[in-house]
Amino acid sequence: MKISRFVPPARVLLGPGPSDVPARVLLAMAQPTIGHLDPAFINMMEEIKALLQYAFRTDNSLTLPISAPGSAGMEASLANLVEPGDKVIVCRNGVFGARMADIVGRIGGTPVLVDNAFGEAVDPDKLADALKRHPDTKVVAFVHAETSTGVLSDAKTLAEVAHRAGALVLTDTVTAVGGVPVETDAWGLDAVYAGTQKCLSCPPGLSPMTLNERAMDKVKGRREKPRTWFLDFNLLMGYWGTGKRVYHHTAPINLLYALHEALVMLQEEGLEASFARHRQNHERLVKGLEGLGLEMAVPAAIRLPQLNSVLVPAGVDEARVRADLLAWFGIEIGAGLGELAGKVWRIGLMGQGSNRRNVALCIDGLRAALAAQGYHP
Repeated sequence: MKISRFVPPARVLLGPGPSDVPARVLLAMAQPTIGHLDPAFINMMEEIKALLQYAFRTDNSLTLPISAPGSAGMEASLANLVEPGDKVIVCRNGVFGARMADIVGRIGGTPVLVDNAFGEAVDPDKLADALKRHPDTKVVAFVHAETSTGVLSDAKTLAEVAHRAGALVLTDTVTAVGGVPVETDAWGLDAVYAGTQKCLSCPPGLSPMTLNERAMDKVKGRREKPRTWFLDFNLLMGYWGTGKRVYHHTAPINLLYALHEALVMLQEEGLEASFARHRQNHERLVKGLEGLGLEMAVPAAIRLPQLNSVLVPAGVDEARVRADLLAWFGIEIGAGLGELAGKVWRIGLMGQGSNRRNVALCIDGLRAALAAQGYHP
């Protein structure tokens, strides 16, 4: 079989990720590859660190992109902060909270689940009760912006509750960074990880993260090495830390070019302007969906503006709607996950993909796809 070069089809990515990557970022990624210890590359690494500190709103010295997607950021955080036998409270209100708990068990920790229904925010009172029952908890982990449901939890309050009990706070902001405020320092978030393929409008494959001094004291004071070599922060600090760089691994050089450009674009727009743009386009989308007779799955007070869960009307084949949108308009939207599988669509307006044109395309496409099944508002 003769295989020729791959040419991807034109798509409008309005699912839960990845989001559309702007031309500036793609062009940055196409620049010549240089060595990962080249002085010019090391200088760019310092700029990426500063740009990530801006995005996370932190002064943490350990701020870096892990050379793997957001799920690796989750695993790296837990593998470094949790030792065998450590008790970890995991607030589960969606698929990704459940993934945290799975990883805790795999690395020898003891997960304690604080469950909230899919579509609900994490309840601080439930967390406080769990901490009273488990005063020896070392880490509290939760998802700030739950991608599987489109729910935003109150990270500031959850961190305050955890710190009153003496626990470290680990926060998943994969879908949050760049789309809604993430105040790492002001909220006292000890360890935070994210992804590049959501509101940063960069290709997937990197996991930006940041750890404060409390978290780093835990990492440096471990009784035994983390059960990972590649994701060991003590080793990664030799490459991403200050002073002379020590070889750890061959970084994904061109992908880091892309992240640098995506973060420059975020800085040029400004975080507050980005948050406002995501909110405005979310409101336009909700108005258009309601005009089609569709209902949102999440109450307005806890909705993510960048990830919208929409209830599938009775009698409508949700998979066929997604297939028709892709075939007729090149539009990708997401299906539900976990308990919401088959019950919702997930529509992403993330990063540079959060714009008026995409809102209009999505509404027009849904109107046609629903009409094809005999559904009319």
